Amino acid sequence: MENYNLSYLRELEAESIFIIREVAAQFEKPALLFSGGKDSILLAHLSRKAFHPAKIPFPLIHIDTGHNFPETLTYRDDLIKALGVKLIVGSVQDSIDQGKVKEEKGFDASRNMLQTVTLLDTLEEYKIDAAMGGARRDEEKARAKERFFSHRDEFGQWDPKNQRPELWNIFNGKKNPGEHFRVFPISNWTEMDVWNYIHMEKIDMPVIYFTHKRLCIRRNGTLLAHSDYLNIRESEKPEMLQVRFRTIGDMTCTGAVMSEANSLEDIIKEVSISRQTERGTRADDKRSESAMEDRKKEGYF
Repeated sequence: MENYNLSYLRELEAESIFIIREVAAQFEKPALLFSGGKDSILLAHLSRKAFHPAKIPFPLIHIDTGHNFPETLTYRDDLIKALGVKLIVGSVQDSIDQGKVKEEKGFDASRNMLQTVTLLDTLEEYKIDAAMGGARRDEEKARAKERFFSHRDEFGQWDPKNQRPELWNIFNGKKNPGEHFRVFPISNWTEMDVWNYIHMEKIDMPVIYFTHKRLCIRRNGTLLAHSDYLNIRESEKPEMLQVRFRTIGDMTCTGAVMSEANSLEDIIKEVSISRQTERGTRADDKRSESAMEDRKKEGYF
């Protein structure tokens, strides 16, 4: 951390706060998408700084798959109390019960793909015209194609070939009725930037980002947390391993990494020498070469 360029982190902070304030100024009903992961936690922290001493002037939205890590939900609820903001929860289970989506079957079944319908329904129900998210360009190749302001049509779909230019930090939020925007204020951050900023700002993080013992199974090169949500083959034997998570999502597709990192300093050292991206631990991204881009075109985060 001592060798990291702190002035560069402040430049990233200033850019992101500018974009967050721009969203609040341009749109009538913005919201912050909150997964409980480090990037959405960072966005909540930046939003608090953007409007201090006032409260954050928009709600947080969590799309609940029903297969969350318990630690994530505990952290989410504690943060909402600390921020004093409204939390909107969209339930994938409700979408299943209403027949809008169909539960996947088989050993690799996951609810992660089902989130899109729930997200779009939640945005429509609450008339959200700009949903901010913590996606970064270094995470995955499809996300590298995004602008800061990502226009979505009346069906919530994204066309990567028809995006608006963003010259000189001028953002065009004009839209037709029924359309909305996804906005990514930390697009220019890297995973290393995020962790160094978290360390600099002393932001409390969910415990599963740090090393702990957890029962896991090995599947297709990924360590998945053993849970009641996971369909386990007879050949898959649970092992108690010393792990942590680099990214947080649905328990059925979020992989752990072997790690002894029990502090922010340890995590920063670990990330600096890692040869795998954090999304490399996500089983849902491995379904096809274009898995993420296909989901984004349909309206996914």
